[in-house]
Amino acid sequence: MQICSVLYDIIGLMKTVAFSTDDTRYMARAVQIARQGLYSSHPNPRVGCVIVNNGRIVGEGWHQIAGQGHAEVNALAKAGDKSRDATAYVTLEPCSHFGRTPPCSQALIDAGISRVVGAMQDPNPLVSGNGYNMLREQGIEVSCGLLAAESEQLNPGFIKRMSVGRPLVRVKSAMSADGRTAMASGESQWITGAGARQDVQRLRARSEAIITGVDSVLIDDPSLTVRPEAWTQGEWPDVLNEPIQPLRVILDSQLRTPVTAKMLSVPGNTLIVCATENPQRQAALEAVGAEVLCLPDKEKVPKVDLCSLLVELARREVNEVLVETGATTAGAFVQQGLADEWVVYMAPTLMGSDARPVLLMQGIDTMKNKLSLTMKEVKQVGNDLCIHYTIPCAVGKL
Repeated sequence: MQICSVLYDIIGLMKTVAFSTDDTRYMARAVQIARQGLYSSHPNPRVGCVIVNNGRIVGEGWHQIAGQGHAEVNALAKAGDKSRDATAYVTLEPCSHFGRTPPCSQALIDAGISRVVGAMQDPNPLVSGNGYNMLREQGIEVSCGLLAAESEQLNPGFIKRMSVGRPLVRVKSAMSADGRTAMASGESQWITGAGARQDVQRLRARSEAIITGVDSVLIDDPSLTVRPEAWTQGEWPDVLNEPIQPLRVILDSQLRTPVTAKMLSVPGNTLIVCATENPQRQAALEAVGAEVLCLPDKEKVPKVDLCSLLVELARREVNEVLVETGATTAGAFVQQGLADEWVVYMAPTLMGSDARPVLLMQGIDTMKNKLSLTMKEVKQVGNDLCIHYTIPCAVGKL
């Protein structure tokens, strides 16, 4: 996703800038510290800022928690008077509007910053280009495009939400070496080991919403919570006393979710999305704390309209979605072109041909209809493999 380049070409602001080796080094540091907000800054983007004066770093900051100071403000606070005539390296265009906090562009101006190096332009229409223009109008030297790709990788969901009005969708699957995800009976706990399950905690923690199907709720009764005790010592972000629990979304076309479901009694909110109205069942679920939303798919009755659901989640400021469910729902997201990434945890076991496949996708009966994937990463997690694919055919892919 080369968002910065595309946006600059569109509005005619891109210009050739010669960045120095030091510029690259300081921006790389800004990218590094921005990653500290991976599990805590949402729904805001993960941003890092480094302030340099006379060849020395005098302040660093990253956006920690939504509603608190942005990266630039935190870096300026550490730099103090040393900010005057300094250069600020920022992984995302400084904001120019009043939101939960005042505009960072004005803070940089007030601090006496003389130069701003940005990695990319903000895709948020409220900011896009305005932050840099605000700085230029005050005589500050501004250049953009340094380590743009690295900056974009920090915020794939935020960029997609702002650009096309839908969150990034990441499908997670656990399977055996022969591609099976549950026994014929539905039994699936546990295919993979403790290391893989711990790694899934990281996927949950960076997501604002987790989607599952009602069959998974009926069979496994999961909580789908972020549990910091499952992390290794020192990994849990110091800025969070309690985890930010993602919104749990149950795809339940006929409202079969039991009122005793575990996820209705644990911290966080649960949204149950149905396809047919049932006032009595809806009232019962709402009485135990669930929110019920009806989004029928007019072409696949009685199914939930997955595209409309993603638009609704984007409206709720959801940047990244984790689909953590069985083969039917996971396959639907992939086959409908709604999944951007597929993360597969593969155990060194065989479950046999009678066990359930990892994805159920109908109608792929010739080689020309096969779906191609791009392998992004492979790593060993305990005794299992984690294979991370991107899905080039995703609708709205940037």
